[in-house]
Amino acid sequence: MDPPEPNRTPDSAGTSKADFLRDFQACFFAMRRLASFPWKTCLHPVCRTFPPSVRFRRMFLSELIRRQEAAGCEPLDELYDALAEVVGAEVAVEFYKSYFLPGGGAVSLLENAALISEGTTGLVTWEAALYLAEWALDHQQVFAGRTVLELGSGVGLAGVAICRSCSPSRYVFSDCHPRVLQKLRTNVQLNGLTSPAVGVEELDWTDATEGQLTRIGAETVIASDVVYDPGVANSLVALLGRILRSSSPDVFICSTVRNQETYSGFKQQLGQEGIEHQVLTGGVADVFPYNRDSSIELIKLYKQSK
Repeated sequence: MDPPEPNRTPDSAGTSKADFLRDFQACFFAMRRLASFPWKTCLHPVCRTFPPSVRFRRMFLSELIRRQEAAGCEPLDELYDALAEVVGAEVAVEFYKSYFLPGGGAVSLLENAALISEGTTGLVTWEAALYLAEWALDHQQVFAGRTVLELGSGVGLAGVAICRSCSPSRYVFSDCHPRVLQKLRTNVQLNGLTSPAVGVEELDWTDATEGQLTRIGAETVIASDVVYDPGVANSLVALLGRILRSSSPDVFICSTVRNQETYSGFKQQLGQEGIEHQVLTGGVADVFPYNRDSSIELIKLYKQSK
């Protein structure tokens, strides 16, 4: 399980009951570790339509019942009924995570349980995508009325949040792994996004054609958690160089820095390709639950000045 979120209660200074319940729901549906246990979230409509994993709900309800019994509270039939639904249920390799948007509604995504499965890391949401989505919500002008291309979209968290909240004129999700593309298309449909305003394309960084890039015509290009392997970074940098030379889009890359040598190597390759970068500092709104102790960096790319 993930590290616990801050332990806020309705009695905490400046925290209302509504704030407390909202924070709890955000953690529950994103399957983050819970510091407290309001029970009605397990009957929330989102839980019925896009349920978190059987294992997570089983652990949650079992712990809630244990705490209730230890406190000597009167048993709630609804709790035992909810637990009965999941006790004998099969544990699937896929389940839903949901992320609530500040403007209302939620981004619900079908994800895999394993961080690496079917030869790819693209079947789960990574922290840099959550950070990038929060940054986008704070900088909607970068996306509003523009054609946006996302490289390495994975399961689609950042893109769906941007489409739902930032009003791009057109949004192109992209990836190259067949299974990732299949799940990405499923998640785009789950969240009510339709063509021609939203599309999903196969885009291999090593052989993307000039015609494909021209047809997309991106005015903003984004990517998150794509700098994790030196070999992958080589093809990414080459593609970014082509994009920046052919037009002048705003390009943003968000990375969780797990290996400083790999990340520094990526930046060095950018310079060799004639690409300058600027680290974007400043905080982002606390919208989604994830580990904020992670080292995450967002950079903006430019064609090198002559």
